[in-house]
Amino acid sequence: MTSARRRPTIHDVARVSGVSRGTVSRALNGDPYVSPAALAAVRRAVTETGYVVNRNARSLVTQRNGTVVMVLSEPQEKLFEDPNFSLLLRVATRRLAVKDVALVMMVAGDDGDRERVVRYLRGGHADGVLLLSTHAGDPLVEELEGLAIPAVACGAVLGREGIIPYAAADDREGARQMTQYLVEQGRKKIATITGPLDTPGGLNRLEGFCDVLGRKATKKLIVHGDYTRSGGEAAMAELLSRAPDLDAVFVGSDLMAAGALATLRVNGRRVPEDVAIGGFDDSAVASSTHPPLTTVRQPLERVAEETVRMLLELVDGATRPESIVLATELVIRDSA
Repeated sequence: MTSARRRPTIHDVARVSGVSRGTVSRALNGDPYVSPAALAAVRRAVTETGYVVNRNARSLVTQRNGTVVMVLSEPQEKLFEDPNFSLLLRVATRRLAVKDVALVMMVAGDDGDRERVVRYLRGGHADGVLLLSTHAGDPLVEELEGLAIPAVACGAVLGREGIIPYAAADDREGARQMTQYLVEQGRKKIATITGPLDTPGGLNRLEGFCDVLGRKATKKLIVHGDYTRSGGEAAMAELLSRAPDLDAVFVGSDLMAAGALATLRVNGRRVPEDVAIGGFDDSAVASSTHPPLTTVRQPLERVAEETVRMLLELVDGATRPESIVLATELVIRDSA
């Protein structure tokens, strides 16, 4: 009977690479003082032998778990409905994998979920936290500060901008771009559907809209949504009841804009002939609606990459990195 193939060890890597076991260990644990030649030899030997790093053993040396938690502060269904979240998750997972760091996704949409997240982090199971769609006043943020665990946000955490570093799109400028474009198209009565005002996207996009329209941005023409398709449908119906003669709407997300389009169709309004619609995100939704959405592209891949970079720097002991705000771009299609 043939015995099972012996699992390669760090001694095998040392033998094949021609360096000491201590050098192999330092190379595998990211020691910056390992010479480039030795590091290259170790990497070749790892590939040749098929050696796999024992994460548990390494964590005893580095005091790290090699795991990062991404916390989505929304109900679970939003993770699957909103394509922005899946994109951020995919990019973050890929960027962390380059550093041999695993990502755990956790949802913190209610008090029970938040308690589970805090228990997990308090147990020392993660080296850092990526915050996603965190609302102002979220008690989870205060808990994280008490745990003193490195945390970085995708989008600013309102009220904690100077404490939690973040990467974000320039929501206010993107909203200005869209609103100004609608004005230049000759639209006279422009409304908006906002996101939740306890999120930076909801608040800053409303501010950008008001920057352009000034006194014309009346309360009658502003309805608050929730970044869902059904929320966009309901908000558009509310706007039509308040201002049936409106001729343009800036919607705070593509998903809500898709819902707004559905309501306009039901009410016999042509887009863009009767009502122009502008969205925000340039997500996969924008090119699949009828008509395709004129929207604001935010660089979500860059946002995810920058948050991962900043978090890994914090985990490595760096001082608080500078937050970064990335430019948006107006994308013109057929809805406006």
